[in-house]
Amino acid sequence: MLLIVCLVLGFSAFSGLVLESGPVLWTSVPIPAWVKIAIDSWTNAASITKDRVFRSVNKGGRLGGGSISPQAIYNVVHENATAAGFDVAAHDLRRTFAKLAHKGGAALEQIQLSLGHATIQTTERYLGVAQDLHQAPCDVLGLRLK
Repeated sequence: MLLIVCLVLGFSAFSGLVLESGPVLWTSVPIPAWVKIAIDSWTNAASITKDRVFRSVNKGGRLGGGSISPQAIYNVVHENATAAGFDVAAHDLRRTFAKLAHKGGAALEQIQLSLGHATIQTTERYLGVAQDLHQAPCDVLGLRLK
């Protein structure tokens, strides 16, 4: 499976998930303004006006036409994490995003959409969500008996 960000418009990254043998599944992922600015800066510096935003770069520093490989993503994350003193895999970043979004109050359905999960149950398992018996949803409705 390979994630290819193809085009950035406004505040969404339109990306295609390419399965090894199958169709391209498209999704829209909301991104903050600072990410949009960074991607615009990259596309301007690399003179990218169409197709993939993130592309392979050869040893000479020249852009390739193909997408970056899963191994390249691993290398970038590993090298930068090691330099910062962390032992992190690329998938750890995805899981951390989801857990921080959930902790920050993002709706479970929105996290599900961002991750591309087919079911809410997958997202719940991914986050390790369990029923909270101390703060049940009915506790925050504001209903009181008189």
